[in-house]
Amino acid sequence: MSSVARSDVHRQNREENPRQRADLNTAEALLRALAAAWTSGEHKTAEAVQNLPTESSESNIEAKYRALLEQVPAVMFMAFVDGRAAETCVSPDIESALGYAPEDWQNPARWYDRIHPDDKHRLRVETTQMIASGKPLRSSYRVIAQSGRVMWFRCDAQIVRRPDGHPRFVHGVAFDISDLKETERALQRERNFVSGILETVGALITVLDHEGRIVRFNRACESTTGYKFEEVRGKHIWDFFQLPEEVARSQSGLSHLVAESSAHECQSHWIRPDGSTRLIAWSCLSLLDNDGPHPYIIATGIDITEREHLERALLDVSAREQRRIAQDLHDGLGQHLTGTAFMAKAHEKRLANTDPAAAADAAKLVRLVNEAVQKTRELARGLLPVMSDAQGLMSALQFWAEEVQDVFGIPCRFECAAPVLIRDVVVSTHLYHIAQEAVTNAIKHGGARNLVLRLAIENGSGALQILDDGSGIPEQREISQGMGLHIMRYRSSMIGGRLEISPNEGQGTVVCCTFPLTE
Repeated sequence: MSSVARSDVHRQNREENPRQRADLNTAEALLRALAAAWTSGEHKTAEAVQNLPTESSESNIEAKYRALLEQVPAVMFMAFVDGRAAETCVSPDIESALGYAPEDWQNPARWYDRIHPDDKHRLRVETTQMIASGKPLRSSYRVIAQSGRVMWFRCDAQIVRRPDGHPRFVHGVAFDISDLKETERALQRERNFVSGILETVGALITVLDHEGRIVRFNRACESTTGYKFEEVRGKHIWDFFQLPEEVARSQSGLSHLVAESSAHECQSHWIRPDGSTRLIAWSCLSLLDNDGPHPYIIATGIDITEREHLERALLDVSAREQRRIAQDLHDGLGQHLTGTAFMAKAHEKRLANTDPAAAADAAKLVRLVNEAVQKTRELARGLLPVMSDAQGLMSALQFWAEEVQDVFGIPCRFECAAPVLIRDVVVSTHLYHIAQEAVTNAIKHGGARNLVLRLAIENGSGALQILDDGSGIPEQREISQGMGLHIMRYRSSMIGGRLEISPNEGQGTVVCCTFPLTE
């Protein structure tokens, strides 16, 4: 059921109930007064009451009672339970709804005859209990109109007793609640429809309150996480996350959602009961509730564990192929071209004394072969920028800073106060490409004139920072959500790191990738 539809029903109830309650109280006061008039002195039948003089108090009460009937959209009734005369009065609106003339309702048995068969036994039991206990009857039941339409009425009735305690008569009011029941049925159908979707859809759907506690958990969540809804109900969703940074990121994202009602996307490793983890990509949206100050959070998740494994495998295969090609270029083709250059140089020397023209051609050939050797080394370096040793990343970043300065003419320096040894060449390669992409973005999009590449160890983790003095982060962050940023974030996630982009002190941008250091 949507919160908007639910709030409309609540608002409608708040608007209608006070008015109906006021009408009911007024009607009951008049009925009590009429009952007092009838029970004082000699009993008079309904026909006698109708024939009372207009000057009497009883007649005035009845006149007020009948005037009220013309205004209240309800059935007011008074029925004797000691076998004497009875009368049922119907307001014009209800008469029009049921299709019977007013005189058809003089006999209270008519009303009981029109009760829906499925509700007769219940109403009879409730009426008997009211007479026996003296407690008011409050019940809802169906009435069949003359057209065959089934209508719902809410009945509030009370027993009036003689001075000796014996039941005298029953008086009460019945309100037409057919529209309310139809609205309830429509909302129930909508709720069943939404619940059916939630339980059959393949995506994980979790509903959180404004403090991050789980209030709804569909079957896909149970299947993926290994927990039943009863086991997670009322618990904070980040209680099941593996990494502390994911917990902090989720709490921060929730606060942002509650405050600004905007969308939020994140990933988290969910710990299953058996200790294994599943990587879930969450997309969260705030769902405002008009009945309260706090919204609900709808979190839709997709299990990307297998996709991450495949992507890692593809990256590993790609990295291995790049390393193999780079080594083949450097050790195979490069060495072959180098040997060719030596042979051409020796041939040049032999021709220098006998055929100067041929010697000049040989010298030109030597120069071309040496250029081919240089291009081969550059290709090998591009495919394998980081050497497979612990200091490979530091050497690669130093070389990259010098190359940026030579190619673009922009001051670019590499800072590393203490050695940061990374023995995993895959991690080093990802970090190198993050730095390469950040520098390219700073020059191309930020117009940076000074760049600093900084590698350090902070709080037991590695930190790679790229600082520039460019135009900084645009006010509309969507502008910066380009392919380069996505690639940097993806590479950071592949090594278990966290990428953050923030303004630089004074001017420019700081791109920081924090990553775990492992042996």
